Amino acid sequence: MCGITGFLNYNNSRSNDELDFIVKTMAEQIKARGPDDGGQWVDAEHGLALGHRRLAIVDLSPAGHQPMVSACGRYVLIYNGEIYNGLDIKADILKEHDVSFKGTSDTEVLLEGCALWGVSETVKKCIGMFAFALWDRREKSLVLARDRMGIKPLYWGWQGQGSDRTFFFGSQLKSFKPHPRWNPKIDQSIVTSYLRYGYVPAPRSIYQDIHHLNPGHILTLTQGGEVSIEAYWRLEDHVTQDPIHCDPEQSLDQLEVLLKDAVGRRMVADVPLGAFLSGGIDSSLVVSLMQSQSSRPVKTFSIGFEQAEYNEAHYAKEIANHLGTEHTEMYLPVEQAADVIPEIPQWYDEPFADSSQIPTYLVSKMAREHVTVSLSGDGGDELFAGYNRYFYTKQLWNKFSWMPPVLKKAMAAGVTTLSEETWDSIGRCMPERLRPKYVGQKAHKFAKIMQRPTEEGLYQALVSQSHAPEKYSLENRENPDWAHLLKREEFPSLIAYMQYLDMKTYLPNDILTKVDRASMAVSLEARVPLLDHRVVEFAAAMPLDLKIRDGKAKWPLRQILQRHVPTEMFERPKTGFGIPIHDWLRGRLRDWGEDLLSESSLKDAEMLDPQSVRALWDGYQKGENQEAYALWSMLMLQAWKR
Repeated sequence: MCGITGFLNYNNSRSNDELDFIVKTMAEQIKARGPDDGGQWVDAEHGLALGHRRLAIVDLSPAGHQPMVSACGRYVLIYNGEIYNGLDIKADILKEHDVSFKGTSDTEVLLEGCALWGVSETVKKCIGMFAFALWDRREKSLVLARDRMGIKPLYWGWQGQGSDRTFFFGSQLKSFKPHPRWNPKIDQSIVTSYLRYGYVPAPRSIYQDIHHLNPGHILTLTQGGEVSIEAYWRLEDHVTQDPIHCDPEQSLDQLEVLLKDAVGRRMVADVPLGAFLSGGIDSSLVVSLMQSQSSRPVKTFSIGFEQAEYNEAHYAKEIANHLGTEHTEMYLPVEQAADVIPEIPQWYDEPFADSSQIPTYLVSKMAREHVTVSLSGDGGDELFAGYNRYFYTKQLWNKFSWMPPVLKKAMAAGVTTLSEETWDSIGRCMPERLRPKYVGQKAHKFAKIMQRPTEEGLYQALVSQSHAPEKYSLENRENPDWAHLLKREEFPSLIAYMQYLDMKTYLPNDILTKVDRASMAVSLEARVPLLDHRVVEFAAAMPLDLKIRDGKAKWPLRQILQRHVPTEMFERPKTGFGIPIHDWLRGRLRDWGEDLLSESSLKDAEMLDPQSVRALWDGYQKGENQEAYALWSMLMLQAWKR
């Protein structure tokens, strides 16, 4: 795992030494992504500078140093990621081309593949996660490419005018800051969308004229300054195909073989390796398949909180004991987790407000004390229909779509008559193993979303942190962030449509961003075997009645996990990686929040409407509303801007 950065100005007037100094300083901004080594490659004649920071994982020798020049001398590569079938690709290269490999790194395999077959054909052969930039010295063209699911980040865009116009590209926006031509302007029109989702929806970024390269895409910049972007893999080509119906047991066997291979390939490293273990289905399955292929106990990690309502570490420990892993856990007072909040803007280049970023960072930090690589269970919910919202949306639509608006409004008013705390007290009357978390929060959210008139509207409400973001943004309009996506009528079911939306939006923009930034902040490589593109394609071809069966979501993963772990160890209501936002914002973080959301701070930042935000904050502190997550988005925005 590494960090890449660079820039290109075909009208460059700077010397090689000047370019080298600038790009080296840029790469230093992302040193945490690659603390083991750094390098630069510049071409003053054509205005190109490539910078790289290396976290050595495979082939720790200098032979893996980047930027790397191809054996033929034509191409120069900077690369972030891992290619898990590198040996297979290397064998194919040697069958067609007599090239002498200098080392055993996957970087060299990727580079020589691109030199032999071209970028598009090479990345189609790759099983892995990657973001890279390739300079063609003969054609004077630059190519950027990103993995199919968006596991690794890659930004690009223009700054400056006329002869100063410069093309930037890199793993993180912060790497661009040292460049003299970096003078970005916040895209105020994207702030409203950020307030809704808690993240900046790709392909746009928080800055004007700076973009995310979409997953599964290749960008080419030619000497004439023309940019072209093409897809080499499209999720839409798989999720819109007719499902393949076959015997359930046969499907399970095929899936287990595939998952075992995906996990096994991600266990190859020349440094210590382990896995996050939450005790949930996805991480437990990944660890089970790891342990089944390991001759020694797998290192596993979990974090727990001393407050019982926020702690699930004991579930992870039960499974670790059953599988025989070498388990490390750390218990924290919830208050101690709040101590890392001031550091958050340093990890994220854009405003980001998924509060599970905090425990994700803490477990990554703990794991890094023992290993350099950690496998994660992310992706299972999106692929195999595991989120509660899939069921809630379908049930709500079936039950309430026929109702006239006035009746929906009356029902919503009845629900919100009881406070969230009262609903939580009612929930505690249920048996512990059947008791969902955050009953009050979910009840109040239900009251807001049940009034939506369309299926898409219901789903959008379920994934929204704020239900009226335009009210709080100075740009009081919202962009059609889903306009480029497929429509509901192109899917056989509402759940299939929601899975697609999650894989195109929530997964890369929230989940994978969170894991990448939190792990890279401590120089830990996180690998996600469930997002192997072969698993994604297999899941897309699986009929919905296999993903959800006998009232159980993620049925295939549950069935395979049962082959390794007793059912009673993992069958319980689904929960998230929760922290007590309500308690914090009304307690230990109140002064911090008051400072960030003061009228003067809001006016200085020039992003949010001071009057509306102050009214929301003051009302929250008085108990007149429960908009903790909407306020968290505003606080993260203000903290990022400061």
